[in-house]
Amino acid sequence: NSSSNNVLQARKAVEQLRLETELQRIKVRSAAQLVQYCQEHRRADPLLTGIAASSNPFRDKKTCVLL
Repeated sequence: NSSSNNVLQARKAVEQLRLETELQRIKVRSAAQLVQYCQEHRRADPLLTGIAASSNPFRDKKTCVLL
């Protein structure tokens, strides 16, 4: 079970890295151009909108501790 969980986490991490490498990069010549680009693309930015907790391989694992 632990082994299959590690494989699943690794697959999710690889999928996330693939998504990040597919992002289009642009050359920015001025701060105003950068601000304009960020405002135009803010809805598709995973840093601003976040990603679903179910598909996030980096989310904190919480455990329940009873005292």
